[in-house]
Amino acid sequence: MVDMQPNMLSLAGEVALVTGASRGIGAATAEALARAGASVALNYRSSREAAETLAGRLAAGGARLMAVGGDAGDAGQVDVMIEKIESVLGQVSILVNNAGITRDSLLVRMSGEDFDDVIAASLRGAFLCSKAVARGMMKARRGVIINVSSVVGRRGNAGQANYAAAKAGLIGLTRSLARELGPRGVRVNAVAPGYVETDMTANLADGMKEQIIKNTPLGRLAAPAEIAGVIAFLASPAAAYITGGVIPVDGGLGI
Repeated sequence: MVDMQPNMLSLAGEVALVTGASRGIGAATAEALARAGASVALNYRSSREAAETLAGRLAAGGARLMAVGGDAGDAGQVDVMIEKIESVLGQVSILVNNAGITRDSLLVRMSGEDFDDVIAASLRGAFLCSKAVARGMMKARRGVIINVSSVVGRRGNAGQANYAAAKAGLIGLTRSLARELGPRGVRVNAVAPGYVETDMTANLADGMKEQIIKNTPLGRLAAPAEIAGVIAFLASPAAAYITGGVIPVDGGLGI
């Protein structure tokens, strides 16, 4: 039986790693987890200044944070990153696989490199980071892994074959790991956001953005904090009996 805390949303005593945490959903997630009481490692690949600035701002509020560089799609860099985090903050008990990129193009124009880069950043990165923390979680018989998929991974999108494949792959990875790690007390879930006000959507043509909003029953894009709130919930004791789930946070776009 799970010993529930009085505050079911508290993450006090937990150590979280958020990949791709320098901006957008990742930054909002790091903030949400820190505000819930977790110690948080903010991973970045190239945006060191943004990650360190965010870590400093949140630390000023009393949270324990660190910014740590590393390519989530590179096995050697992931191992070094986890070692650094655990030497400073302790064993990772919450992993949020958020890192990802886009290289949009129609299939006939998409290069193999653009396909491979997107798969490596999102899907391979989630595999490597999950593998790196899984042994410790299994030994402790507790832990949470949350993968950031997308509505595009559930329904596809023209011009995003690489991105859709990566995000759909995360759903399969989520459900497989939930079956594999569940008997050891480790929960694995995914969120599938719709279109969110981030750098990735800032460059959408006005006509495309208007069409997306028109097709979204709630009639707007999401704020990063709205995705982060669901992630923080899934990481908390309040979600202790949820695993293998793919939670849509898409304003109804995937209906």
